[in-house]
Amino acid sequence: MSAIADDVTEIRVARGDGAGLLAALVSATSFGLSGPLARGLLDTGWSPGAVVLVRVALGAIVLAPLGVASLRGRAAAVRRNVGLVLVYGVMAVAACQFCYFSAVRHMQVGPALLIEYAAPLLVVAWMWLRHGHRPGRVTLLGAALAVVGLVLVLDLVGGASVSVAGVLWAVGAMVSVTAYFVINGDDTTGLPPLALAWLGLVVGAAGLALLGVTGLMPLHGGGGEVAFADGRTPWWLPLLLLGVVTAALSYATGVVAGRRLGSRVSSFLGLFEVLAAVLFSWLLLGELPGPVQLAGGLLVLAGVVAVRLGESGVAAPGTPEATGSA
Repeated sequence: MSAIADDVTEIRVARGDGAGLLAALVSATSFGLSGPLARGLLDTGWSPGAVVLVRVALGAIVLAPLGVASLRGRAAAVRRNVGLVLVYGVMAVAACQFCYFSAVRHMQVGPALLIEYAAPLLVVAWMWLRHGHRPGRVTLLGAALAVVGLVLVLDLVGGASVSVAGVLWAVGAMVSVTAYFVINGDDTTGLPPLALAWLGLVVGAAGLALLGVTGLMPLHGGGGEVAFADGRTPWWLPLLLLGVVTAALSYATGVVAGRRLGSRVSSFLGLFEVLAAVLFSWLLLGELPGPVQLAGGLLVLAGVVAVRLGESGVAAPGTPEATGSA
């Protein structure tokens, strides 16, 4: 019976690879669109907190019908996982956004992003220490390549000033992103992926609204048209795209990717967000990436491929990581 179960698990994982990879790439790409879209709004007078709050709240509204439908007959799963949903909403949604924007108030964007996107390394460490999933040599090599590639993509070779407060906020963002990938990869909760994504956005929106009401996160909007490289658009269009694409679509596909691929692989595929952000910055803002950034992108790709190859030989069928559980 155990052998049959292992065979079924192995078949499920094999079939899920293609869909999981696609979901991870869609999630990372749509997340990468958020920065360039938000940049235009910030230039017209919107505060970062207001942009993030509207983005998350719109995402929760868009996912509501699918989230509610996926929960039919599974109210018990929600009751069992109230704590997990609260952690996901607070950490993976609200705290991640708040910590990152707080970090960039004290330090340059490049170093802040580099610290935040060290999250896959923390995921590897967590899975090793908590679940005994020791990474192989190929996985470690891939991690090293990805980190070097990120340094080049973020163009940090010129040296950038940092502050203790900024580093601490960026570390908070890194921990929050780690929670996002670890919880996404847990398929033992009984919560459907769309339900987790929707409930997380609801909790995240509530948490961000609380920060705004208490004055910890400034909230003020702008108006008029938003300028991009190829023209101007009304202010509501970037906000709509932020809510539908970079919140609803990103979180929904991110949870699906985590369930199918596991926490470690999906976290390294999440590094494509940085590459997507560079590409969208070029298309929407006219910020052309240089040769160093392009070389860094290739290193990130090589690192992700190495991690994927390394993970395929580490997690045996039937183990939590093989089935996507964290």
